[in-house]
Amino acid sequence: MKIYTKTGDKGQTSLIYGSRVAKNDLRVEAYGTCDEANSVIGVSLSFLDAVTFEGKEAFVESLQRVQTELFHVGAELATPQDKKVTWELKDQHISMLETELDKWEEALPPLRQFILPSGHPTGAQLHVARTIVRRAERIAVGIDGVNPLVLSYLNRLSDYLFVAARYVNLQLQKPETPLQIK
Repeated sequence: MKIYTKTGDKGQTSLIYGSRVAKNDLRVEAYGTCDEANSVIGVSLSFLDAVTFEGKEAFVESLQRVQTELFHVGAELATPQDKKVTWELKDQHISMLETELDKWEEALPPLRQFILPSGHPTGAQLHVARTIVRRAERIAVGIDGVNPLVLSYLNRLSDYLFVAARYVNLQLQKPETPLQIK
């Protein structure tokens, strides 16, 4: 099977169940932005190949689970309002983010000022992923009939990625860069 179909050559694509929409449709923008965040998380994980720290395996597994969930969030966003997907977000997906976020946050020093995205390449890329997830959330808000859990998940995921960036920087002994107000 060839990867190209030529069906999108005139600016349209198919949602799940086959309905055709413009490639700049909000649904396409939202799931494409989730895909972008997913790719950046993958890049961030690639930087961990050469390092070790206590809890690395669980950290990687957590981020890979998030990558899978983001793929499913994209599928929900790519499904027309009058149709159902076979896999839907549930409250437990958000709870899992919160549990891990809280666990990592316990190890971190409290924030007393804003920090700049920086540190180890893994941490810096997780900050990039966080901003992309925020964009996906802003786009998804404009979609009629979007599963409210998608919005909650994206909101919580950006917090999770912020804390994950701080956590990996701490584990790899890369200090945070405070915002300098002059």
